Parts: sequence; structure tokens; C-alpha cells
Amino acid sequence: MAFSSATSIAAVNLSDTRTAGCLLTGIPGLQHLHIWLSVPFCIMYIAALAGNGVLICTILSQPSLHEPMYIFLSMLASADVLLSTSTMPKALANFWLGSSHISFDGCLTQMFFIHFLFVADSAVLLAMAFDRYVAICSPLRYATILTRKVIGKIVAATLTRSFIIMFPSVFLLQRLHYCRINVIAHTFCEHMGIARLSCSDISINVWYGLAAALLSTGLDIILIAISYVHILLAVFRLSSQEARSKALSTCGSHVCVILLFYIPALFSVFAYRFGGKHIPRYVHILLANLYVVIPPMLNPIIYGVRTNQILEGTKQMFSNIAKGLK
Repeated sequence: MAFSSATSIAAVNLSDTRTAGCLLTGIPGLQHLHIWLSVPFCIMYIAALAGNGVLICTILSQPSLHEPMYIFLSMLASADVLLSTSTMPKALANFWLGSSHISFDGCLTQMFFIHFLFVADSAVLLAMAFDRYVAICSPLRYATILTRKVIGKIVAATLTRSFIIMFPSVFLLQRLHYCRINVIAHTFCEHMGIARLSCSDISINVWYGLAAALLSTGLDIILIAISYVHILLAVFRLSSQEARSKALSTCGSHVCVILLFYIPALFSVFAYRFGGKHIPRYVHILLANLYVVIPPMLNPIIYGVRTNQILEGTKQMFSNIAKGLK
């Protein structure tokens, strides 16, 4: 029996993950709590879908909201919905049904879309910062700078950059030779989680992942910070206290969303890289899962509460729907 067991383990170790697929364990160490954990995650996911769906429909249905700021906001809401949907359904299936298996190609596809949408989210936040910069620092040129043509180019650049940055990671993973046990201690597939299943040298994957993060999210953070330095300088040069308050108010929602997006992400990255020996593995996985549902859930609430145009547009949309049903 011992020989048979050893032979079986060896067979698993030497099997090609491309054929066998991968097994997602869920949240390691908390498998006994999966059912209970699924409840808040399911509620947050549904809230994210509903909130962002209402936000997108409001912006599309109200002509008064067809402005650059709200177009970028609808892009952010769309990316948030897709990011949550690329992770939560599989995680919930794992929590509820124990459906841990995913094909290798399916794992690569999920990994690509998660990272692609994360980079796209970051680029949209940068576009929104640029929008606020132009609106406050060059208000008289706002309409001539942010034309429909320019917005179209920004959208195309956002998608193109995300694709160019993340698509090579698929090939970097496909080139590896997989010969280890195909278990990923996570609820979804991510780049380094897949790479660590390989018995090949993954140095290129490590360095590419770091370079991709620095050239996308890292660069975006720097540019957003520069934009807001210029915005604050312009605001505090205003002579009227009322004008200063109004200018700061228009940026308040965006600043909240920026902090909500970047702070958990940076905390997760640094905790994973530098706190691995001190922070339990399940904390990293919980943070990663909360990160893909909490910002998408809260973003519509932040904009709905802090932006009168969104709030009024939503009321008008539901009023029109109610009239149509009578």
C-alpha cells in the first residue's frame, strides 16, 4: 500500500498541469468557514453588480451626463463589474459546491482578464485625474481639450496598453514546463500562483510581473499624484473661499475612489512580498478577494452620495421607468 501511495503521488507530481488542469483550494486554513464566508462575499458581489449597473444605466440614459467625467466614470464602473465577475462566480462555486477544478486554459484566461482589468482600472483613474486637472487648471479650454475624439483616443489607449502589458504574461506561462502538484492556494488564478506550479526557472516571470506593475500601476500613481499637486496649487490660488470649496468638492469623490483602489492593492502587495513570514496566508487571500468586491461595491455609493448630478440623474431615470410602467 505504501508503494502504491508513493507511486500515485509521483504520478501526480509528474503529470502535465496543461492536461490535468488546476485545483483552487479557496482560502487556505479557512476551508471549514467557506459557507459562512460566501454569504458576505455574495452580498457584496450582488451589490457591486446592482450599484454599477444602475450607475452605467444612469449615465447612458441621461443626456446631461454625457460629459467626459461621467464617460470615464461609466468606464470605471464597467471595468469594476468585469473584474468582480472574473473572480467571484468561481470563488462562490468553490465555497458552495467545492468546485475547485479549473482547466489550464481557463486558468490562464482568468489570470489574463484579472490583470488586464486591474491595469485598465488604474488607467481610467488616471484619465479621471487628467479630466479634473483640465477642469480646474484650464477651465476655459476644457471643451476644446477633452473633445469626443480625444476621449475616444484615451479609451483606445487604455485598452491597448492593458492588452500590450498583460498579453505577454500568457506566453511566459505557456513556455514553462509544469511537473508539480497542480494545486493553487487561492480562490482565483493569478500570474505568480500559476508560475509557482512550474519546475522551470521562473525568474523572467518574476521580473516581468514587477516591471509590468511599475510601468502601469506605479506610473499611474505618480502621474495622478502630479495631477493633484497641480490641482491643489490651482485651487489654493483662488481668491474666493466658495470657489475653493466647490473645486475641492468636485475632486472629493475621485480622491475617495483613488484611495479605495490603490491603498488595499499596495497593502496587499507589500504584505505579500515583505510580510509573508509574519502574516498568515489566509489573510493575503482574504485581502485579494475583498479587493475585487469592496471597491466595485463602494464606488457607485461614493459617486451617488457626493455627486448631485449622478443622484439627480438616477432619480430621473427611475422616475421615467415608473412612468413607463403606468
